[in-house]
Amino acid sequence: NRKSFRAYAQQKFNTMKKIVLLGRLGINIPNFQTGITTKGIELFSGTNLEEVDTVFEQNNYKIDMVIMGAGISLENRLQIIEYIFTVSKGTTVHMKDWNSGPQGMLPFVNNVLSGLINES
Repeated sequence: NRKSFRAYAQQKFNTMKKIVLLGRLGINIPNFQTGITTKGIELFSGTNLEEVDTVFEQNNYKIDMVIMGAGISLENRLQIIEYIFTVSKGTTVHMKDWNSGPQGMLPFVNNVLSGLINES
């Protein structure tokens, strides 16, 4: 039945977790998503506060999680965190370590997602 499929699809879309991935050079979502092991998520990418603001605004400030790479300057990361905690009471923020380098981003994201989404 077409109507029930639409209702199912809308419910499924509404329950998808919205995740923002931040990196100094940006994150190519289609390439990155092939390595993500968690299902039921919608990924967004950004590199700075302005892009974070745009993603939050476009999603009515309903972002579940922000995962941030260490390549963004500390000053900018702190500004982004302050913004997130000002506009949202439900968004969690996770910051990757510096030592694992860019190649550590995908494993870090998978670990955060599996720990916080798969168990909820």
